[in-house]
Amino acid sequence: MLKTDLVDLRYDALQATPVSGSPFAHVVVPGFVPDETLRQVVAALPAMSSGGSFPPASLRLQPIVRALVDELEGPRLRAAIAAKFGLDLDGSPTMLTLRGRTREKDGRIHRDSIAKRVTVLLYLNPDGESWVRREGCLRLLRNGTDLEDFAVEVPPVNGTLLVFPNGATTWHGHRQYVGRRYAIQLNYMADGPKARSEMRRHQLSAFMKRFASAA
Repeated sequence: MLKTDLVDLRYDALQATPVSGSPFAHVVVPGFVPDETLRQVVAALPAMSSGGSFPPASLRLQPIVRALVDELEGPRLRAAIAAKFGLDLDGSPTMLTLRGRTREKDGRIHRDSIAKRVTVLLYLNPDGESWVRREGCLRLLRNGTDLEDFAVEVPPVNGTLLVFPNGATTWHGHRQYVGRRYAIQLNYMADGPKARSEMRRHQLSAFMKRFASAA
């Protein structure tokens, strides 16, 4: 494991940001990755020419990106999120993936699997016209049917961190966007057969994608 002091994250901003309850409990922390660190990470991100989620083991990560992944999966963020939402996350397995492109089918209204106790999204894109037009901006929704009935819209830019515990009403989605859209998703997983099944699929996906890239 690489030294995580290669990356500097703004835990102070996470600690200072209150939990919003609308439309469900969440925090949004713009600039969680400071500008200089963000520039280095963005410059080193792996090319992902296809859509879908890529486990880190399926990619060749440069040191700064590996350090960011290690930091996100480490104890400091876990403790900060547990304290923020009053959760016991000790012993919860983590599942982390990277995404580099969004497809036509992505962004449809959904809730995350009940196997995922908490969802953490870190956005690594620069500002751009698409986000100004609100394409690909994640919306936290008041219901599971209307994409326009949202309480919060999160542009996927500038090292913004979004965290929310999953539940029966945690509907989210975004307007259709096709193109480059870098995000890291981290989940703290439940302990049960469904969670173990998702973790096995995650490990298999890493193996298959790594095998395909080496072929």
